[in-house]
Amino acid sequence: MLPSSVPPLTPFAPAACSVAAVFIWGASDFAGGYASRRANAFTLTAFSHICAFALMFTLALLNGGEFPSTASILWAIAAGSSGGFSLAIFYRALASGQMGLTAPVAALVGAAIPTMVDVALEGAPSRWTIAGFVLAIVAIWLITRPEPLPESQADGPHDMPELSAQNRRPAGVGMAALAGVGFAGFYLFIHQAAGSPLWVAAVSRIGSFTATAIAVLATRATLALDRPRAALGAVAGFLDISASALFIFASQHGRLDEAVLITSLYPAMTVLLARIILKEHFSRWKFIGLLAALAAVPLIAAG
Repeated sequence: MLPSSVPPLTPFAPAACSVAAVFIWGASDFAGGYASRRANAFTLTAFSHICAFALMFTLALLNGGEFPSTASILWAIAAGSSGGFSLAIFYRALASGQMGLTAPVAALVGAAIPTMVDVALEGAPSRWTIAGFVLAIVAIWLITRPEPLPESQADGPHDMPELSAQNRRPAGVGMAALAGVGFAGFYLFIHQAAGSPLWVAAVSRIGSFTATAIAVLATRATLALDRPRAALGAVAGFLDISASALFIFASQHGRLDEAVLITSLYPAMTVLLARIILKEHFSRWKFIGLLAALAAVPLIAAG
């Protein structure tokens, strides 16, 4: 329900914001993942969160929207801590493997957990959700299965095909799945926070920066960022916080399930950028797994 002080919105406004978040989040993940290839992921993400907070805090002050209550502040900080820490892990996953394979895995896990929570609270899932889970299992198996080496490389008495096949398992998939758990926490926590989307997004970055700063200190990560990586980190932060604010707006003024359904398609943008800019190629079966993963996300979220 919308507060009486909020003017009525067109029915397409929440959906339009969700669609915009898809493109912005996908571009943000690509920028952050690419920058993490030559920078510490926790340091880069902490810097990214500082830039994001500065942008959204300024916009929130200029907009003068409703400031969140104490309870909403706590929910926003919890959401930011979960999503912010997981974003660093996700950037590391994107940097260590093929973006086109790791991004859909994180989205699958991030969409599946809120759906399972909803099942526990509301009852049995729909047929579409069950189909999405089945498709997701198949997709993850296809993406993570080791591939045999070509016959030309498997010949010879000194070859170790078992070890070689194991080494061909895509890197970063496990970290992407772990990041998806944190993204699910962000979805669940941020939905509990009321107030201006700009203020909620800004406050959430306090939790994001705190979590990643602790990780930087705990791992004794280097604080050095060269100019290209710092620039990419700032761009990633600006895009990420903008997409977060759009998602918060969409979930507050529309249906949460619809917002998750649309925004969970963001890996498609990351995959497209990785294909165009990095010229990533996939084997036939991994490409099928990628398509299955992208198809499973909206099916799961639709439940």
